[in-house]
Amino acid sequence: MLLLGGAMTVAPSLRAQQKAMPVIGCLHAAAPGPFASYMDAFRRGLGDAGYVEGHNVAIDYRWAEGQSDRLPALAADLVARKVDVIAAVGGVAAAIASRNATTTIPVVFIVGGDPVGDGLVSSLARPGGNLTGISIMTGELMLKRLELLLELVPDARVIGLLMNPNNPNAERLTREVQDAARIKGLQLPILKGQR
Repeated sequence: MLLLGGAMTVAPSLRAQQKAMPVIGCLHAAAPGPFASYMDAFRRGLGDAGYVEGHNVAIDYRWAEGQSDRLPALAADLVARKVDVIAAVGGVAAAIASRNATTTIPVVFIVGGDPVGDGLVSSLARPGGNLTGISIMTGELMLKRLELLLELVPDARVIGLLMNPNNPNAERLTREVQDAARIKGLQLPILKGQR
């Protein structure tokens, strides 16, 4: 009886010492529907690294539903929840909101533009601070897309550019593509759309 009583007394204190399940805060600027396959890939990648949602890691999702102005509050909510890491997978606006919300919680981002130019990291080789991530260089590839389009349709003289005006890089990217179009003698009407 004495041994059983001792074990029952020690068991709650051992459970209290165990670290809680780590929590990933996932911040995205869009709505979940169109990005379901990306989130499935995100979970598969975590699984490949040995992390299974609900088993040994929790993921706390925050979706801005295409309303970028909601991102700062959503990022602050994740910080208040004391997540272990923030995955800012909703582009540069989500990464900036995460950067502005915390200087201590690690933030991993995926952006389409230049993370140094956007002020996310001090350099690609040594990001510094609590942010790191990758760029898929969508902005830098816009000029190449224009060239490829002209190779496919060499007689084109007017090409429309559809831009999301809520994208923090929209103005810079538009200017760069307009300059390239001007050099090639193209008219480039700008159409504004949003997700």
